[in-house]
Amino acid sequence: MWGLDRLSAQSTPAPSPPPPHRPYSPAPRRSIHLSTQRPGLSQRTSSLQSIASGPTNTSLPSSARLPNGSGLRNQLVSEPLEDVEDPLLALDRLLGAPETGPSDTDQEVIAQAPYQLDGKIDFGGLSLKAFANSRELTSASSVKEDLSVAQYLGTVSAEIETLQARSSALNEKLENRKVVEKQLAPIVDQIILSPLTIRKLADGSIDDGWIKALEELQSKQQALDAGRLDASKVKAVEDLKPLIEDLTTKAVERIRDYFASRIKALRSPNINAQSIQQQDFLRHKSLFAFLATKQPRLAEDIGQAYTNTMRWYYQTHFMRYEGSLRKLKLHVVDKTDLLGEDPLSRSGSGPNAKLPGHAPFSLARRSETLRNLPPHALPASTAEESKVPTYVETPFLFFNLALLDNACWEYSFLTSFYPPNSPLANPRTVSRQFQDIFAPTFELGQSLTKSLATDSYDALGILLCVRLTQHFAFVLQRRKVPTLEAYVNGTNMLLWPRFQVVIDAHCESLKRLTTSLPNRPAGAAGAAAAFASLSGSGSSGPSTAPHPVTQRFANAVQGILSLSSEAGDDEPVANSLARLRTEFEAFLNKMANSFGAGEKSKKEKGRFFANNYALILTIIADTHGKLAGESREHFERLQATGAK
Repeated sequence: MWGLDRLSAQSTPAPSPPPPHRPYSPAPRRSIHLSTQRPGLSQRTSSLQSIASGPTNTSLPSSARLPNGSGLRNQLVSEPLEDVEDPLLALDRLLGAPETGPSDTDQEVIAQAPYQLDGKIDFGGLSLKAFANSRELTSASSVKEDLSVAQYLGTVSAEIETLQARSSALNEKLENRKVVEKQLAPIVDQIILSPLTIRKLADGSIDDGWIKALEELQSKQQALDAGRLDASKVKAVEDLKPLIEDLTTKAVERIRDYFASRIKALRSPNINAQSIQQQDFLRHKSLFAFLATKQPRLAEDIGQAYTNTMRWYYQTHFMRYEGSLRKLKLHVVDKTDLLGEDPLSRSGSGPNAKLPGHAPFSLARRSETLRNLPPHALPASTAEESKVPTYVETPFLFFNLALLDNACWEYSFLTSFYPPNSPLANPRTVSRQFQDIFAPTFELGQSLTKSLATDSYDALGILLCVRLTQHFAFVLQRRKVPTLEAYVNGTNMLLWPRFQVVIDAHCESLKRLTTSLPNRPAGAAGAAAAFASLSGSGSSGPSTAPHPVTQRFANAVQGILSLSSEAGDDEPVANSLARLRTEFEAFLNKMANSFGAGEKSKKEKGRFFANNYALILTIIADTHGKLAGESREHFERLQATGAK
């Protein structure tokens, strides 16, 4: 069977009848051509491919033909032939083929040829030739597949080795890059500027993000200025320096425009300056520090523009507030309210008419102004609409309270806004700028104080203003604001002399009253008339009851002592009170002469002194302080001795 399937295809002899001992095959007989070589066939199917290359018309000997199912296969396996010529070589020699030995491929195929064949072959309905061709194609495909798999595996293996080599190279490069990045990262971070930062500085709105971008720019500038990077050796630094300089110039321009717009906003009507100072200036004070570093002259110009604007701001607003305070209704305390004046002369009408509640010698609730200072100044609208009469200390208090609050805030702003290392932050510079800002306002305040005190004979009101000024000085010392010292001293220089003038006026009035009394008793009728005229009681004779002048004097002394509980020895209050007390005692002694002589008159005179000094001691009993203690001891001695 294997030899017939491999016949050459060069000639097609007539088919010879099958041997009589071969069983009939259902497959049709066909001429089978034998090709010299079938590339691609497997070794198993190509073992007989070189049987003959020329035409064969000689059939094999009949003895060589064996019927199917013969024992040849078993014989070949069980009894291998020895010293027998290779059948293929013998066939080639008989056919006259060149005596060439089998190729290496043929030898491998022959060596690998099976020695056993399956006795039952399923042709699948094919002819022998078609069946042979299909087996040849299958064997060829198997050979190709085996070769392709081997080639693919070799290629994959080579590619894996290549990938492994590339992976090792990449890992090495990665490690080298990490080492380089670790060394270069700090340097790169010092000089690199992101496009976002550049756009923010050039076109972005000035807010917290803009400040962060400016800080980043400053850090890059500091890194370059520090000299850690040589621009001649690092190309990036050489390229970056012009960009940083341009950005710095742009940032300076934008900061200048920003503060100029904020200063301009301070001149807007009904603007809250403290809000702008807090939200715009103090919040962005780092921008001004940057400006002062890059352009000191420009920073000074902006500071001067701020000074001029705030001077106008405070002067304008305090002028309006002072005008509102002047609309308050004030009790008029003039010469008719002196201690030695006739109470009946204080009545009348006109601009000097006394308003309800007029009590120039009684401190009463006026002391609440000093003990419980209001937390805020009186609003201007409230001052304009108020109908309640008050005294000089009220407008003085509210004006200076507003001035104190604004001055302390402004001084705190100036010391906080300017950078510490800037010349503008020098204490002398800040003090000079503060004085430039508030100079017109200080003049306005002292003008108000002068107008309130100059024409007033309200000793208690003026002394209240003095105590308020001292309290303001204490607050300024506690807040560490020394720049108002000149204003406080100037205010005191207006109040203390006026207080002395008013005390002198009271002493003069008592002296005039004492002088008006007769030196000797003018009889019972004359003495009674004199006493009645002074007391206003209409009494027909002298009385041992306290005199009305004593009531006014005691109230005045009580007010002075209450306002001087913490007075020092260097104050003029003690001397003023001593002079006032001397004039009152002279009046009281001369008034006692109206009782005449005699034992009865002497007793009435003693009772008169006791009642008057008892009234004084009762009124000043609740006063405290060194001066109050001395005054009580003095009047107690007078009460005990009858004041001779």
